[in-house]
Amino acid sequence: MAGHSKWANIQHRKGRQDAARSKLFSKLAKEITVAAKMGDPDPDKNPRLRLAVKEAKSQSVPKDVIERAIKKSMGGDAENYDEIRYEGYGPNGVAVIVEAMTDNRNRTASNVRSTFSKNGGNLGETGSVGFMFDRKGAVSYPASVGDADTVMMAAIEAGADDVESSEDGHIIYCADTDLNEVSTALEAELGESDSTKLIWMPSTTTELDADGLRALMKLVDALEDDDDVQNVTTNFEASDEVMAQL
Repeated sequence: MAGHSKWANIQHRKGRQDAARSKLFSKLAKEITVAAKMGDPDPDKNPRLRLAVKEAKSQSVPKDVIERAIKKSMGGDAENYDEIRYEGYGPNGVAVIVEAMTDNRNRTASNVRSTFSKNGGNLGETGSVGFMFDRKGAVSYPASVGDADTVMMAAIEAGADDVESSEDGHIIYCADTDLNEVSTALEAELGESDSTKLIWMPSTTTELDADGLRALMKLVDALEDDDDVQNVTTNFEASDEVMAQL
């Protein structure tokens, strides 16, 4: 899992958070609108919407933006988005999963394919890399909520599968279908989480050196800059020495 948690650290170091803030808000709002349109507009009756709202709040999305996104789903003018998953390989054979929401499949497919080819990768068929990942729920807490043993006990009580604790914080993993239930139980015990979302957890990883990681970051940055792309996941692994060079 080093690749997953370290990638968040790379993004933070690069200072992309502030620059990409409005884009992030837009993507989170889109997920809220789609979740509300597919189910009940009340988060308490719609687990997917509840998680989408929770994730938006954890990223400091303003309340009025969240409410506007829910209201948009109830109006007749809300766009119809298709959820599509693309799979392919980045530089050095790193597996890449791209999750998108689009109102124009042809445009998105063309853009994603072009981005892969321009950045040393190639888009594959559906299923070409998916077998290297497991679908999981991930709930993140700051280190300040307690020590590793305290969080582990809370996770076991909540029905989670595993916990990754470090000086940066705690990430609690569970089955994808249990995320709503587990996150609710954790909230009662540990308080509000930093993040609650579904992830693709690599079951096999590809080790990269500094040059390889820079090339991969270029591809991921380009994919994330596409308005139709919601999430990008890779299965890279890198040593602390390589990370320190970035």
